[in-house]
Amino acid sequence: MYMNIDKAVFAIINVFLTIIYAFGSGLWINAGSSFYRSLKKPFWQPPDFIFGLIWPYNFLILIVISISVISLGSATQKNIWLICYSTSVVAALLWSKLFYSSESLLPAAIFLAITASLTLVMTYLAWSLKLWAGLAILPYQIWVIVASSLSFGYAYLNKN
Repeated sequence: MYMNIDKAVFAIINVFLTIIYAFGSGLWINAGSSFYRSLKKPFWQPPDFIFGLIWPYNFLILIVISISVISLGSATQKNIWLICYSTSVVAALLWSKLFYSSESLLPAAIFLAITASLTLVMTYLAWSLKLWAGLAILPYQIWVIVASSLSFGYAYLNKN
């Protein structure tokens, strides 16, 4: 059974999720740490400046697509979005915590793969609502898949 969430509440929840995602991951991510700098990196890792460009876009587009789901989606679509998005945020935050704070590379990679899997549903949902929404969220989807592959690459290259 699905909840019928008021549009304003849905918007607040999604914006709050994005803020948690942005600031929560920033609590643990430290690309300048000695641990991170000591890791063998996969050959397909993009240059550092790409990370600084893509993440602001990703966070902004997640808010925009959430608003699109609010205005265009059915109650079922809104609930699917909220479940997938909130679960993917939790999994992404667990990735950053495990990767940077616990240095648990394989479990971290598994959580990022969960995030990537959930964003497949989110991308499909955005695409089904409006073509522009599907195109706009595609860079996020691609980025999460690439990040997941990088995380597994780190785990493989740096196994103890």
